[in-house]
Amino acid sequence: MESGAGKHWTEEEVKALLSVWSEKNIRKQLHGTLRNKGIFIYIAKRLQELGVCRDWKQCRAKYKNLKYEYRTVKYAHNSGDVTKTMKFFYDLDAILRYEPATQLAAEENGRCSATETQPNTSPTTESTQ
Repeated sequence: MESGAGKHWTEEEVKALLSVWSEKNIRKQLHGTLRNKGIFIYIAKRLQELGVCRDWKQCRAKYKNLKYEYRTVKYAHNSGDVTKTMKFFYDLDAILRYEPATQLAAEENGRCSATETQPNTSPTTESTQ
């Protein structure tokens, strides 16, 4: 059987990946890191604990694909095209919308700012800006 990025992910597997990805320390390590094999090995081990058997290459490929699809939909929404959607858009929005702020917050005594714990901005206000 072929391993690697070609094997289809179930909805439960994607949800498990998103739950690991949403952890503050994982987001912080992934943001701006180019050589991230070690992070994805850790993510794959965490997913195994959750019953998802994927190797680090599959995790990295899914991460990249989800991130690309999210940015495509986000750009379309910001351009006024609200017809473009994806299944886990709001989950990814909660994870990815803090990426630029995380770097700024990390400069403040090595801690993330309080803005990172306030996900109560509505998607409608973001798309109209």
